[in-house]
Amino acid sequence: MNIEQILPLIFAGIMGFALLVYIILDGYDLGIGMLLPLANEQEKDQMVASIGPFWDANETWIVLGIGVLLIAFPKAHGIILTTLYFPVTLMLIGLILRGVSFDFRVKAKTEHKKMWNNLFFLGSLIASVSQGWMLGFYVMGLEPSGLSFIYACAIAIALPVLYIMLGCGWLFVKTEGPLYIKATRWARLTVIPLGIGLFLISIGTPLASPQIAEKWLTLPAAIGLLPIPIITLIAFFTIIWALQKDKIMSKKHEWITFACMIVICIMSSLGLAYSIFPDIIIGQLTLWETASSTASLKFTLVGVAIAVPMIIFYTFFIYRIFSGKATELSYD
Repeated sequence: MNIEQILPLIFAGIMGFALLVYIILDGYDLGIGMLLPLANEQEKDQMVASIGPFWDANETWIVLGIGVLLIAFPKAHGIILTTLYFPVTLMLIGLILRGVSFDFRVKAKTEHKKMWNNLFFLGSLIASVSQGWMLGFYVMGLEPSGLSFIYACAIAIALPVLYIMLGCGWLFVKTEGPLYIKATRWARLTVIPLGIGLFLISIGTPLASPQIAEKWLTLPAAIGLLPIPIITLIAFFTIIWALQKDKIMSKKHEWITFACMIVICIMSSLGLAYSIFPDIIIGQLTLWETASSTASLKFTLVGVAIAVPMIIFYTFFIYRIFSGKATELSYD
């Protein structure tokens, strides 16, 4: 392969990596936002404290992913963002609501704090559902139809469930005491809907998309792809095993749920990448048809080569600095 063919692959890899990291990192704090109404006031403060140092930085990854799409694949960016204009707008409204309510709940009087907590939940829910809708409609090739609508609705339900499970996993890592116990109850209630959703989407995606069915259900590809569903199943049943009462209360098992959810996200992303490649919009455009000029990609690669390691470094840095259990919420 020559440089003209390699550069779009590099940028597609960076974009995919950024969006995967976003799903995992912002996914858990969106999940915690959706769980907020189930907690009492003290527990709400604990939940906010568990994501406080990280949630804003987590959103850096979606900015990177969309930025790469704009710079490296401008034609695809125009089609995707134009087609998904409404859910993108809703997602931004949700993220703005989260940001505003997160800050204002700090300064709010007691009688107003409930309103900002509710808005944080609402913003988390709107952002999560919007992202699910966009993902589902994108997988269907951005083609408006009844089937695309049904599939997008299914993903709009499934993605928030995945986020909630990620949120429970994060609470196991960052909290203790009564909130930890509550998180186990929430996780046990969520894990079965998660499993049902993963199963139905795995079956429904090839049925809904002939292009994806051809890639997954023909030999020898079907055999080569078996590790993806097998590893996903192992991770899922490991979560169920870890949620047993005698396991979940052991400190050495507190990371298992979150780690297995990361594995499920990675396997799902690999499956999606295989389903789409070499297209950037299924059935419409390949990576090379929509890529910027080679000169532009070479120039941009210099900036990306500097920015991405820095983002990775400070992400690891803040997670290292604020590792351990979340302390009592304080605004002094």
